[in-house]
Amino acid sequence: MKVKTVYKCTNCGYKSPKWVGKCPDCGEWNTFEEAEETKSGVKMAKAVSKQPVSRLAEIQTGDDQRLLTGITEFDRVMGGGIVRDSVTIITSPPGGGKSTLSLMAAAALAKQGYKVLYASGEESDSQIKNRADRILKNIEQNIFILADTSMDRVLEAIVEVDPDLIILDSIQTFSLAEFLPSRAGNPTQTMECASALVQIAKNKKRPRAALMIGQMNKSDEIAGLRALEHLVDAVLVLEGEGADELRCLVATKNRFGSTGEMGFFTMTETGLASIDNPSEYFVTKRQKGDLVSGSALTVLKEGSRPVITEIESLVSASFTPYPSRISETMKKDTMNTLISILEQRGNLKLYDKNVVIKTTGGLYLKEQAANLAVLMSIASSVYDRPIPADWAFIADVGLTGELKRVPSMESRVKELDRMGFEKVFVPMGGMRESHLEHIEVVEVRFLSQLMGMLFGKKQI
Repeated sequence: MKVKTVYKCTNCGYKSPKWVGKCPDCGEWNTFEEAEETKSGVKMAKAVSKQPVSRLAEIQTGDDQRLLTGITEFDRVMGGGIVRDSVTIITSPPGGGKSTLSLMAAAALAKQGYKVLYASGEESDSQIKNRADRILKNIEQNIFILADTSMDRVLEAIVEVDPDLIILDSIQTFSLAEFLPSRAGNPTQTMECASALVQIAKNKKRPRAALMIGQMNKSDEIAGLRALEHLVDAVLVLEGEGADELRCLVATKNRFGSTGEMGFFTMTETGLASIDNPSEYFVTKRQKGDLVSGSALTVLKEGSRPVITEIESLVSASFTPYPSRISETMKKDTMNTLISILEQRGNLKLYDKNVVIKTTGGLYLKEQAANLAVLMSIASSVYDRPIPADWAFIADVGLTGELKRVPSMESRVKELDRMGFEKVFVPMGGMRESHLEHIEVVEVRFLSQLMGMLFGKKQI
């Protein structure tokens, strides 16, 4: 066994990795003496544990390696379910719903006969039961609860229960006795607890899936070392504040699926409910014939899913030397570039006008596919001429005023066709041959050409 040097208080027995003058536990001075301690336990088990060497071509994979929860959006973000020997960390702001989503996944798998161990270092077992009574119709017998902050006790419980899914809520609240007096939440404790869980999950003889809930710091990142994200197989971020109805689950890392995949949920009294058609949250519902100026539609790709999005613009006269350019849903430099293109290539003068841009539902515009719709919404606001609600725009716009093709054009147009849209404007040659039932595809080469088609030859 490996021997390490520690300093022990002769008055109360408190141990410290280095000498200190005053004991933090009993408050006595000059009571620390050097002592030797043998290391054992989890870390020694790691040292002697040997995994067999396998041929890559002989390793078996398939759909049976995943656990399907039946929560549509969660399974899709995970890449088709939870991999049996994977470790996933879920994080969100306080009150974002990460514990609720984890408990729902536990209940869904327990209903299929899988055993689940839910270990919580933040809540008591009665608090977890109260949440379960609120969000679950039936509480399955295969869900086991452990309310303890000791990771050593969690490891013992795993042996006792033999679960298929392990949930730790949250990883920053657990500690291993071997690394005391380091407190829970200390980078050493967090990494060692996570490493112990990874070792158990990836045991070839008995693979287990694991979900770790991670606390989020003030910078909206997982609390602790960045190495924690490298250790796990998938990192899921549940976006949305406690008061927001809409929640977005984003995979920022996924070894078994698409990075950037996004799932949409709505928070209800009975937990998180999957949203089958998220576009309805990002487009204003209007009656047929109700037209408003300053609105244009496009299709964004959130992961593998096309989402129809409404972009709104408000253009007003400016009485200051420097007109305002305001947008919380796109980069300011991108916004200024598009306005410059519209002025020069679209012959629309905005040097004395304030421009405000936003999206319905607050969806952030990360893709260039939305650029044409942004320009059309601005032009619609300036001319005060509404664009029909069943028309859409999918294109990037170059500095030359040419419309340019964007990735996944066919799938975006097919989504519009499925939703019953009448017309979509795309770049010249931007669409390959594709079977469409209802929608008319209008190919346009230049921004000025499109401006003439929609708003006439009048210039401002």
